[in-house]
Amino acid sequence: MDELFFPKRLAELRLQKNVSAREMSLAIGQNPSYINRIENGHTLPSMQVFYYICEYLGISPAEFFSSGNPSPLLRRELHEAIDHLSAAQSELILALIRSLGKDRG
Repeated sequence: MDELFFPKRLAELRLQKNVSAREMSLAIGQNPSYINRIENGHTLPSMQVFYYICEYLGISPAEFFSSGNPSPLLRRELHEAIDHLSAAQSELILALIRSLGKDRG
């Protein structure tokens, strides 16, 4: 993992949540430029603030660092939506996902 992973990942996840760096900074109790300074590589958060960031983003620390999961918020939302489907509906969704995967390769 390179040194730019953390700032890039934070910016990516913040943009997925559709909030400004200033808004996020203030929401986690920091000065208005805090998230911007992290995203620009000028600082890193303490462990406590990192947990606040994850909580604000609605993800776990593991999801933050999971580069194989570019959209943890979307994946979580999909998972929650599928939990409310019947078995037959879930099978249809799975068949659709599998067919979409075949189109890629």
